[in-house]
Amino acid sequence: MPFSLNLRSGVNPMRFDWVSPSRILFGRGRISEIGGLLASWEKRILVIGGKSKERISPLVTLLHENGKETFLFQVRGEPSLPMVEEAVQLAREWNAEAIVAMGGGSVLDLAKAVAALFSNPGHLLEYLEVIGQGKPLLHSPIPLLAIPTTAGTGAEVTYNAVIFSPEHQVKVSLRNPMLVPRSVLIDPDVLATVPIEVAVASGLDAFTQLIEPYTCISPNPLVDPLCVEGIRRIARSFLPSLQRPADPNALEDMAFSALLSGLALANAKLGAVHGIAGPLGGLLGIPHGVICARLLPVVMEKNIRSLQKDSLILSRYREIAQILTGRASAQPEEAVQWIHHIVETFHVPRLGDFGLNPSHFPFLVERSSKASSMKGNPVPLGPTEIQEILQKVI
Repeated sequence: MPFSLNLRSGVNPMRFDWVSPSRILFGRGRISEIGGLLASWEKRILVIGGKSKERISPLVTLLHENGKETFLFQVRGEPSLPMVEEAVQLAREWNAEAIVAMGGGSVLDLAKAVAALFSNPGHLLEYLEVIGQGKPLLHSPIPLLAIPTTAGTGAEVTYNAVIFSPEHQVKVSLRNPMLVPRSVLIDPDVLATVPIEVAVASGLDAFTQLIEPYTCISPNPLVDPLCVEGIRRIARSFLPSLQRPADPNALEDMAFSALLSGLALANAKLGAVHGIAGPLGGLLGIPHGVICARLLPVVMEKNIRSLQKDSLILSRYREIAQILTGRASAQPEEAVQWIHHIVETFHVPRLGDFGLNPSHFPFLVERSSKASSMKGNPVPLGPTEIQEILQKVI
């Protein structure tokens, strides 16, 4: 039976929260302004970066030229509980006074967790959701400047950090509004050297974070226009941004869309893609962007088929299709086709390539059903529907 969700203006009282960084600097070449941005910050800076020292070394040089002392911590893969504890211990031993993090979502999530744990007593597990006690932070994190190097997760403007627990084989969040970085610097020029496969997965991650808040069960009216603008920019710039050399205007669009997607994720509900992605990523270690890329069209198709024709959410899926195709007559299913085409054209791996098989389904169904993101999906999905989704992405 089609599920009816009619959200009409004036029927439901308006109610929303809004959380974002106190300062966002956006623009090409703005990485050179880091000295002025940090002029009033303390001297001892913990720099958190990815595996490549070459990529982070120009930032370290800039900091040194502006009178800062630095200590480098490199993130090895997606952030885990032991990795965060290690970084916090090093930061305390070195007496860090602030953090500058430059990298993708893993780097930025780890940096947010380190900034928070540095100022608060106890172990990380005490503050984590699901597997921990979920204790609130008592003290503000030390100052954090976040510089994203991919157009994807929007982690630079969100107030959670996703952490993997090897012991529990699950990804969980450290979540608190105080986790939002104090400052964010987004320089689209940084995206020019991102590998194509990373750019594809990251871009579809951002796309998911725009579509799910816009089509969730209770959209945020402040977030809605951000989602539409982000979807428009991705529609026109996703493919040009993947050319090498990339179109600078397209990179700017993708960087801005990723920013909007992070603001949307932080301030509205999500849906089944993220509800399934958390347990799946924790179980098999699949990159989050790849999971989103594969799940998004399948979940959208399931939702579209379940919604009644007069549903506001179905009309939003239709609007997304119209934006993606450039045709006023486009139907919701054409948005699914557009995403499928991107995923197949750029050979995004199927999740079975990472070991996903039906034996994992009971665990994933049980965990996904309890995920907070699943509660935002515009239609209720039971165990059978979740298994059908998983079967299609093997």
